[in-house]
Amino acid sequence: MDHDFAAQRAETRATYAELRDGPGLPEFADVDSFLVPEGEADWRPLADALSKEGFDCDWVEDDEEGRYLVATLPDQIISADGIWLGEEVATRLALDHGFAPDGWGLMGDGED
Repeated sequence: MDHDFAAQRAETRATYAELRDGPGLPEFADVDSFLVPEGEADWRPLADALSKEGFDCDWVEDDEEGRYLVATLPDQIISADGIWLGEEVATRLALDHGFAPDGWGLMGDGED
């Protein structure tokens, strides 16, 4: 089955709008994309490909949450389109490497 990028983008826009209208959003933040392996996909080639696109990557093995890769774009301007651009790049690479997207999140305000 092909991935539905239009639905994913719509969900990102809706989540952004909820956050913007609720507790508010920082102007800058690190944007995390969460990517889960399908089957026994190796995370290392995906992390290498994402790193070449400017992502910082961390592999997580959690007893409660399972196994997943966190791909972070640091210090991003926060907007619906800005989040989507990074998420789309991460998703396309993830799908090419046997992973599926599992949402995004914001970390901090991008300031030290």
